[in-house]
Amino acid sequence: MKQQRQAGFLLAKIRQVGERVFLRRLKGSGIEINPAQGRIMFALWQRDGVSIQELARKTQLGKSTLTSMLDRLEAMGYIQRRRSEDDRRKIMIYRTEKDRALEKQYADLSEQMTELWYKGFDETEIEQFEAYLGRILDNLVACEKNDG
Repeated sequence: MKQQRQAGFLLAKIRQVGERVFLRRLKGSGIEINPAQGRIMFALWQRDGVSIQELARKTQLGKSTLTSMLDRLEAMGYIQRRRSEDDRRKIMIYRTEKDRALEKQYADLSEQMTELWYKGFDETEIEQFEAYLGRILDNLVACEKNDG
């Protein structure tokens, strides 16, 4: 009998528990955004002034989900939407001063979470694990493109 593999189940559980731990730490630090919103902000910290389409690609969020999250982030004062100077039909997402104050604190908590994730792993194990995860993601992205 073939052994049942549990990667999908384990990854889902890791994500659930990891988000609960991270959310608790965010709230304890007085940060009002959630981990999903943090993914959006992280993408903007890498490059400010991006289109919604680029942000959707970077975060792997659907456009309707992303739009509602952007609405909340804008209402909280973390982002602003502006029309592109190059193409008036395109909406660009920009950081605000309130967000700039958040970045260091959020990054510090993210680093603490990374340390927690990899507690007890050596550098070779971490590199191997992340390479495997990258391959799984590539497989899923290719399947999504072929199925869609």
